[in-house]
Amino acid sequence: MNYVIVGNGPAGTAAAEAIREVDPQGKITILADEAVGNYSKPLISYLLAKKVKKNQMAQREEDFYFHNRVDLLSNRRVIKIDTKEKNVVLVDKRKVPFDRLLIATGGTPISLSVPGDKSKGVYTFTQLQDAADVDKYLRENEVQNAVVVGGGLIGLKTTEALMDRGVAVTIVELADRILSATFDRKASAMIEEALRKEGCRVFLKTTVAKIAADRKGRVKEVVLKDKTRIPCGMVVLAVGVVPNTALIKGTSIQQERGIVVDATLQTSIPGIYAAGDCCQVQDFFGRGSRVVPIWPNAVRQGKVAGYNMAGRKKEYEGALAMNSVELCGIPTISVGITDPPEGDGYEKIELANEKKAIYKKLIIRDNIIVGALFVGDISRAGVYTGLIREGVKVSDLREYLLKDNFGLIYLPKEYRKHFVTGEGMEV
Repeated sequence: MNYVIVGNGPAGTAAAEAIREVDPQGKITILADEAVGNYSKPLISYLLAKKVKKNQMAQREEDFYFHNRVDLLSNRRVIKIDTKEKNVVLVDKRKVPFDRLLIATGGTPISLSVPGDKSKGVYTFTQLQDAADVDKYLRENEVQNAVVVGGGLIGLKTTEALMDRGVAVTIVELADRILSATFDRKASAMIEEALRKEGCRVFLKTTVAKIAADRKGRVKEVVLKDKTRIPCGMVVLAVGVVPNTALIKGTSIQQERGIVVDATLQTSIPGIYAAGDCCQVQDFFGRGSRVVPIWPNAVRQGKVAGYNMAGRKKEYEGALAMNSVELCGIPTISVGITDPPEGDGYEKIELANEKKAIYKKLIIRDNIIVGALFVGDISRAGVYTGLIREGVKVSDLREYLLKDNFGLIYLPKEYRKHFVTGEGMEV
């Protein structure tokens, strides 16, 4: 069996591991458009902040490809899939044949098409090379002020990294609050207040209308929709990402927002699979199919796709939104539905301690926890995530759910085994 994986990120490497677990003999080829080996993209902001070194970025051990007998072809951009002849075409016209194909091309940064967007000092921030480019520009141009366009997770981690480098940052966000896709208003307000205390300015409900450059073509200021002018030496576009589906153009592979897949992660063409940020999967709570571009889902999807490619039948349980990130020294975790619409059967349980900057919130529907949000204190978050995944009824646990000592001991015996596993353990 000849397996080809397009993409060397979390989905691609997880798929290779799963394939090799089932099929020790088949040929596995990974085609990567970047010139470097596998690395952890969530760490690029820490690299820019000089909190980690480049040799600490690897997601897998150095001998991962050798150990799993994977042929890694780096810096090879795939431009076309020939579904009839069953091969992929590289930019140099070389053809790589496959019996099973996984498309794991990830996401593409959303561009900001405004006058001046091609000025020197305008960057996106999703790849290792972006961190290197931003670092070089900071040093060579002695940047003192920067504008980050986008108040989501990428934008805030970029902001934090720049501030660690001594750069004064202004965030420009189109929504009415930062982290609007992840947090509710109270949690967003807590992080926004922490940012302001550290000297970061935040402009909400507006966006950049123009980027102005100096005579050398370098960024000197941005002009917002409301005519506000913000002097700066750098602009980082962190508006978000969209599924990178350019590869399937001209094929009959079904696409909506992302590449459409079934529960086995197979596309509309047998033998061709998709996983990670490029694909559209069923929602964990059965709310239809959607794109959920986060690391844990990509890993799980890659694993399921790999198993199925190699003949071991597995089904993906659905995409569950999860984010764990520390911002301004404040740890946060969000899982599932954290800011549901009013009514529609959703209930919420909250605990807030403004003096300690702690906020905890659970969303319950039909006596099952469907969402959890923690700011400041993330202890036992894994237990709540387990309750969400297992669909445990919590009608008899409500009074204990947000107690400081809430844990496995409160769970019904029949469910504890789902959370405590391992050799030598008895439940």
